[in-house]
Amino acid sequence: MPLDFLLEIGSEEIPDWMIEPALEHLKGAFTKLLADHKLKGGVAWVDATPRRLVVQLTGLPKGQKDSVETVSGPPKSAGEGAAMGFARKMGVTPEQLETVTTDKGEYFCFKRKLVGKPTGEILAAALPGLILGIPWPKNMYWLGKGTPRFIRPIRWMVALLGPKVVEFEVTGVKSGAATMGHRRLAKSKKPVKVSIKNYEQKLLENFVVVRAEARRRKIEAGIADLLAGTGLRVKPDAALADTLCYITEYPTPILGSFAESYLTLPAEVLVTVMRHHQKYFSVVREDGSLAPHFIAVMNTESDSEGFVRAGNERVLRARFNDARFFYDVDQKKPLAERVADLKHVTFQKDIGSYFDKVKRMETMLAGMDARRACELCKCDLTTDMVKEFTDLQGLVGGIYARAQGESEAVAQAIYEHYKPLSMEDSIPATLAGQQLALADKMDTLTECFRVGLIPTGSKDPFALRRAAQGAVKILVEGALETKLHELIASDALKTFFEDRVRYYFRDCKGYAYDEVNAAMACGWSDLKDLAARLEALKAVRPTEDFEPLAASFKRVKNILEQAAFTGGVIDAGQLTDEAERNLHAAMGALELSGLGYHEQLERIATLRPVLDQFFDKVLVNAPEPHVRQNRLALLHHLRSEFSRIADFSEIVTSSN
Repeated sequence: MPLDFLLEIGSEEIPDWMIEPALEHLKGAFTKLLADHKLKGGVAWVDATPRRLVVQLTGLPKGQKDSVETVSGPPKSAGEGAAMGFARKMGVTPEQLETVTTDKGEYFCFKRKLVGKPTGEILAAALPGLILGIPWPKNMYWLGKGTPRFIRPIRWMVALLGPKVVEFEVTGVKSGAATMGHRRLAKSKKPVKVSIKNYEQKLLENFVVVRAEARRRKIEAGIADLLAGTGLRVKPDAALADTLCYITEYPTPILGSFAESYLTLPAEVLVTVMRHHQKYFSVVREDGSLAPHFIAVMNTESDSEGFVRAGNERVLRARFNDARFFYDVDQKKPLAERVADLKHVTFQKDIGSYFDKVKRMETMLAGMDARRACELCKCDLTTDMVKEFTDLQGLVGGIYARAQGESEAVAQAIYEHYKPLSMEDSIPATLAGQQLALADKMDTLTECFRVGLIPTGSKDPFALRRAAQGAVKILVEGALETKLHELIASDALKTFFEDRVRYYFRDCKGYAYDEVNAAMACGWSDLKDLAARLEALKAVRPTEDFEPLAASFKRVKNILEQAAFTGGVIDAGQLTDEAERNLHAAMGALELSGLGYHEQLERIATLRPVLDQFFDKVLVNAPEPHVRQNRLALLHHLRSEFSRIADFSEIVTSSN
């Protein structure tokens, strides 16, 4: 009967942002463990709270199946002495050896039976290394230097294979069948004995909701109850919800309030204080405006006396007072008077100050709004507000620019010039904002590459991958006429951008990898044009003639490469075969000028029948040199003239 296995690693609180990568690693590690030991079954689920990582496997056998291993020995031609030596090594007599015939002749071999190990024994041996192998961003010693390291001290471990404990030890903690409930709410501070079947229920009875998704639903249901009938709704924030799921074991939302007078501060400031500094959800009215309320999530059952709510309101009030003070002080010195202060704000020690950066960016911009926005866009780095709330850089600049009488176009460009912050984020809404954001990102990339700050592996301290990805997204989605190669200053940066362009169209926009390769082979400097070519290629690919035509183009490419043919003039009078004359005529009859890429590809696809006939009837590598050269010239012209949208030979077809 198949068995289930449950592992719970109990520890002190693990930082919330480290938990999901750890679970993903555990899932992969257990999948590999089962495969390596030829054990059936799989990972049923992985989950976590701040104090526990949990993995359940299902469908495990009691043990490995017995197997037979064939051990190869010396060649039979080596004689009796070699056979005796091999037999002695295997612990058997020469008569127990067998022979096997291979490509190299007959060899002695011995087939020995391997008795499968019990699953529990395999797990007990593997689990200490598997647990300690979780790649935490920062492992620590807890029992002294030289001892095993883990992100936090391990306090208990549950390891059950069916009803039995899998016995092992990690950092002095032995596995068992007992877990721990909620730190404050549990019925008892003593260990709680569990089985695989009742594990989640026993923990729930002790105020631990094991599944993150169940905690999320509990938070959402609690918020819905709090706001029912109020006309208010919570401002959606999936990232904050994730954080709250992994810093609580029994989450309970509470509704707090703050004075209406704070709403005179910019909403972005209030939301940032609530979200980043207090981990509160913002609350908005039906019209989307910020309401004087917040949702906090406790890691406890209730707040019947209102003490937790009052404490959160008191802390938030102090933070809002700080923000109001910073705002008022900052207005005494407008952004325009802070430009020179940027000389004292270092961007990077080998690159220079933000003043230098802004001056370089200005050379990339032409429009009046974009240049004025550029002059002011980094000045908020010198404000008290941004020094205190660093997440607000850019936003504060835009808010202050608007309050200080700059045009709306300038204020909006400053406000959005850090966008997009991710591939899910939108690009700046205005042309000036797009141009400014592009200039900012390209300057960062150019200068960092110039001084050797090139990302390697997972190290990317200046977020250059994100900057390049943002530049690509702006050029494509803003449909800017700017050519990417005009902005790239080095071969290393060109290679870096090529990878980012490929990633954007393949992983973000969903084009097939071979479609991306085919379109980029014909150029990728003009991203607006590349996007149009890819869209047309994807649309025409499913048509009947296209993939067979692509296969023929691959054949054309191979023929030209094998002949090392780089070009020549077609002599129409030397086209002696009807099939090659038909191909030449069909090529000449295609009228592509003035057509969109979609229509061009559809017309090119009509070449398929005559190209198929050409390869069926014509010997390209004819013995006569002049005939061969003329036919190669015909194919070269075909490829160069009709592969300007995409290199069709890059398309993977069933015949590849």
